[in-house]
Amino acid sequence: MTRLFLAGDVNLMGVTDPGSPFRCVRDQFQSADVAFLNLECSLHLPTGHSVENEGFFVDPDVGAAVLTGVNVAAVGLANNVTYGETPIAATLARLDAAGIAHTGAGVDRGAARAPAIVERDGVKFGFLQRTSVYWPTNHEAAKSAAGVAVIRGHTAYRVRAHKERPEIPPMNRPGIPPEVITWADPKYLDDFRKDVAALRAQVDVLVVSCHWGLWKDVLGYMTEIAHAAIDAGADIVIGHGPHFFLPVEVYRGKPILYGLGSFSFHTGHGGRKHGDWVGLMANVRFDEHRQIADARLRFVRHNDDNETVPCLLADETHSLDELIRTSSARGAQLVRDEDEICIDLANSPGNEDAE
Repeated sequence: MTRLFLAGDVNLMGVTDPGSPFRCVRDQFQSADVAFLNLECSLHLPTGHSVENEGFFVDPDVGAAVLTGVNVAAVGLANNVTYGETPIAATLARLDAAGIAHTGAGVDRGAARAPAIVERDGVKFGFLQRTSVYWPTNHEAAKSAAGVAVIRGHTAYRVRAHKERPEIPPMNRPGIPPEVITWADPKYLDDFRKDVAALRAQVDVLVVSCHWGLWKDVLGYMTEIAHAAIDAGADIVIGHGPHFFLPVEVYRGKPILYGLGSFSFHTGHGGRKHGDWVGLMANVRFDEHRQIADARLRFVRHNDDNETVPCLLADETHSLDELIRTSSARGAQLVRDEDEICIDLANSPGNEDAE
């Protein structure tokens, strides 16, 4: 069996002890063949920059030591805080020096769209990351400008013409709210499909990582992107960005983890301390045929020492009920196994067209 460890948002701003953030989950990293996470900070300390401005910045030596200390193999950089030519260049250089593969940001569009490929014991893992949450100016990588790899999303507001659910009032009521509709830009989505298909031909295991979302909603464009990724050859899709855990979906027999939430996120915008969030970490095992044999989740929180701490399911009954309920609605059956949550790929309704 080959084991893959996946985590969501990691922001190391304010960390001074490289051993502290992952001290309580070190075994999770060490027992995996490959570990991947979304690095939501730059390994760069800009001159004259304050935390009131956009971007999360970490001492590059400390940040790199945190990642290498638990053998992180690859990170995604396509997110809303990997911003600016100098921070991007500095982060890429520091990751390269540390031997950590990366995807999602680069010195130009081609480099930002390029995958991260890691080989372990003859198995090639490919990672591709995109963001739909980014700033409108000088953030998206261009033909000759640094930035992040994106899939543009669009939004429209439609007044409901029909009574689709009992709780929705009829149109003759003044003040009825509009329905929010989102979709992925067709050109960007087509380029994304081509990138996934090209990577599929190079690797044994393909992971697509997406920075997206708003609160706890799974929006239409998110499902569109996730399904496109699997149709083009992805084995698993993971999402992050809203800092909440989101539902699981099984599509064509493949898991979509819409939101892993925060994995290490103590300090955010404006230097504000984040609350007692709950996120997910994922362990996925692949058999000798490079097919998913087992996919498991576990809740995590953080303590006052900024350590990521695995949760006991007995302490997370509300979160577990929410995850099971919302995932079941999307065709994923989740089964409790001690303190882990197993995704039942074989018996999930979303598996019906996996053949």
